[in-house]
Amino acid sequence: MRTIDEINSRLEEIRGLLDQPDADLTALQEEVTSLTAEREQLRAAAAEAQELRNRIAQSLGTVLSNMPEESRSQDDIVNTPEYIDAYARYIRTGDAAECRTLLTVNASGEVPVPQLVYDIVRTAWDNDEILSRVRRTNFRGNLKVPFEMDTDPAYVHTEGTSAPTEEDLDIGIVTMIPANIKKWIRISDEVVAMGGETFLRYVYDEVTYQIIHKLSALVIGDIVSAGTSHTSSAIGIPKNAIAPSVVAIPTAAAYLSDEAGTPVVIINRLTHVAFIEAYAAGNFAVDPFAGMKVLYTNALPAYSAASTNDVYAIVGDLQGAQVNYPEGEGVVIKYDDMSEAEADLVKVVGRQYVAHAVTAPGRFSRLSKPADPVTT
Repeated sequence: MRTIDEINSRLEEIRGLLDQPDADLTALQEEVTSLTAEREQLRAAAAEAQELRNRIAQSLGTVLSNMPEESRSQDDIVNTPEYIDAYARYIRTGDAAECRTLLTVNASGEVPVPQLVYDIVRTAWDNDEILSRVRRTNFRGNLKVPFEMDTDPAYVHTEGTSAPTEEDLDIGIVTMIPANIKKWIRISDEVVAMGGETFLRYVYDEVTYQIIHKLSALVIGDIVSAGTSHTSSAIGIPKNAIAPSVVAIPTAAAYLSDEAGTPVVIINRLTHVAFIEAYAAGNFAVDPFAGMKVLYTNALPAYSAASTNDVYAIVGDLQGAQVNYPEGEGVVIKYDDMSEAEADLVKVVGRQYVAHAVTAPGRFSRLSKPADPVTT
């Protein structure tokens, strides 16, 4: 049987034959009628198949729940309501027996996490404008990242002349040492009684958001606290003392290397006002951000509140910062329902084991607040 595209192609051919002097119009009319009927049959069959697909997709949850245990994969099981409820009880009690009983594949080792928990962490990452742009890795233990401190350029060598000078390459090494970022909250017994998915979402949403928010601030802190020149163990970042103006951001961007792919401007929201004032003072002729996307963070001070020499703006490519997760990107939850039981409160502690550092030179530049002019 021909496809719809083949039928349409033949109908177009027939359209071109109608003007031929020797065309058999009767035969062509019969063929058009036959092709049109065949095309309608194909369309009806495609619509019926799509409807069947939709019915299968709608009933997939029920199909998985009723699937024989021996034919279900671990991914199927950990996303069922039964396993999610069991995982919530595991978080509260520390007893993984019920989770392992539900599993029929790889029941030993770490207890698998439901997809909804992964989604919460991933969404928190994606929603953070800073962390969603940094380089993310998953290497075990301490991570050593080499970088070029200084290097000679390449040379043009003309045949018959002396050999070019050997490259003098100085390599530095940034060592990324992981540490735990923790956040704990108190929740009431009423929240605990929610159970299942509702309980997991409530706990993971709050704890994960706070941990990601802190990690984002730490990444900004790595850039702010860097020296202005490279050392054998750290990357230097240029710093210019310039007040907000229409030339401040372009000046900072001029210090970036050509490897800074998509630079952004990072400031406190209140600092944006100072740049808009400079924009207005220049009769709105020049974009003070030089066409770069502006990201906001409270990890940088507002220009008006900054002290002399404080970094108030960062210009750069956030791929120059790296975050490494030796134990994976998940958030580990600890549950304590004893220490404040008399107040009907439960303590939930979340932690994430992570290292962070600036690992690529030439990717960042900074603006700091200049000293007030001396008056006489």
